[in-house]
Amino acid sequence: MKNRDDHHTKNSTSTEKSENELIHLKNNFDRLVQQRAAELSVANKELAFQNEEKDKRAAELAIANKELAFQNEEKDKRAAELAIANKELAFQNEEKDKR
Repeated sequence: MKNRDDHHTKNSTSTEKSENELIHLKNNFDRLVQQRAAELSVANKELAFQNEEKDKRAAELAIANKELAFQNEEKDKRAAELAIANKELAFQNEEKDKR
C-alpha cells in the first residue's frame, strides 16, 4: 500500500509541477502579448503622427507649387512685354537713325 501511496504522491507532485509550469508559461506569454500590444500601440500613434505631418507638408507643397506656377505665368507675361518693348525701342532707334 505504501508503494501505491508513493506513486500517487509522485503523480500528484508531478501534475502540480506541470500545472505550475503551465501557469508560469501562460503568465509570461500574457505579459509578452501585453508588452507587444503596447509597443504596437506606440508605433501606430507615431505612424499616425507622421502621416498627419506628411499630409500637412503635401498641402504646403501644393500651395507652393501653385504660387510657383503663378509666378512663372507672371514671368512669361513680363518677358512678352519686354520683347514688345525691345521691338518698340529698336523701331524708335531706326526712326531716329533715319533723321
